Amino acid sequence: MPPKFGTSGLRGLVSELTPDLVGAHVQAFIRACPVGTGLFVGRDLRPSSPVIAGMVADAARAAGLVVTDCGDVPTPALALAAMEAGAAAVMITGSHIPADRNGLKFYTPAGEITKDHEAAILAALGGKTETISGPEVIQNTTAGVTYVASFVAAYGTALTGLRIGVYSHSAVGRDLLLDVFAQLGADVVELGRSATFIPVDTEAVDPAIRAQLKDWAKVHGLDAIVSTDGDGDRPLMTDATGTVIVGDVLGQITGAALNATTAVTPVSSNTGAEEKFDTVIRTRIGSPYVIAGMEAANGDVVGYEANGGFLLGFAASGPVGVLPPLMTRDAVLPLVAPLAQARRAGGLAALVSAEPAWFTAADRLQEVPTEVSKALVASFDTDAV
Repeated sequence: MPPKFGTSGLRGLVSELTPDLVGAHVQAFIRACPVGTGLFVGRDLRPSSPVIAGMVADAARAAGLVVTDCGDVPTPALALAAMEAGAAAVMITGSHIPADRNGLKFYTPAGEITKDHEAAILAALGGKTETISGPEVIQNTTAGVTYVASFVAAYGTALTGLRIGVYSHSAVGRDLLLDVFAQLGADVVELGRSATFIPVDTEAVDPAIRAQLKDWAKVHGLDAIVSTDGDGDRPLMTDATGTVIVGDVLGQITGAALNATTAVTPVSSNTGAEEKFDTVIRTRIGSPYVIAGMEAANGDVVGYEANGGFLLGFAASGPVGVLPPLMTRDAVLPLVAPLAQARRAGGLAALVSAEPAWFTAADRLQEVPTEVSKALVASFDTDAV
């Protein structure tokens, strides 16, 4: 099926992400949304990502924009760098889907695009952009370093004494993840680095990966194993036994650790949130809906999803410093904050067991086309009970 533009950005088979298609969506984004001082571009480690990043840069330069290439960098690091520069951003990633597919995620200078932005981009497709050759592409090599520094500034050496495994696989932020945990004081053991792309879905972890995590935890005597999906906006963490901790539990632990008063989370997240925060706003599934809920909320607000992606809506205090707001899904904060809390709780398993009882179950059937799942849901309205 042809590439589609929606809640997850533009996604499709690599063979169908042509320069014309990519260019049309980038220029529609430029016409329809604020872009500030220019466009920052980042990419994951899929073989197709550098070529598609070039398509994005060419389309933006043709529209007269200043383009900054951040290279291989996690999505939240790209977003943070662009927001600090007052610029828009496009991340080339297919997230957790297989390597024969890829996609584009769009960001205004304020953060991830909203549902209103999405509608405006779709309405602007097919419009004409005047061709104006922009300046040569600027190279940025500090986005990842700045991202790591933000956590070190807030948490110092809070993880000293912990032995942490980092499941690197093909995550674009794997070197940064190794670096940040080392700087936070942990004894770091790298695990499972891969030269080929592995689609890791943190919301539906493959049974073979679960078994490998348990084996690594036992063999290496780890306090935890941490990882992310391919573009670094969804966390994966286990306790000392290698048992995976579900993403929404990481989210509610992180939000409470930051003293948030309001949490915005989809209906798919567990029911423990209502016991952890003064106010809980439930949304439809998808980060644009979470962002819309956060923008409408009052107080010190955070957002998180069942996949573990965490959004920080206020300047929050860590043990030694302040974390800047970041209105896009992040994977590192919901790894670091629970580990810092676990030091006082007697380990991650003890920390998780102290959380409110929750009622939810989530998994994902892989490789099911959207039109098939929608047809199934529609049939529930017409079939006899």
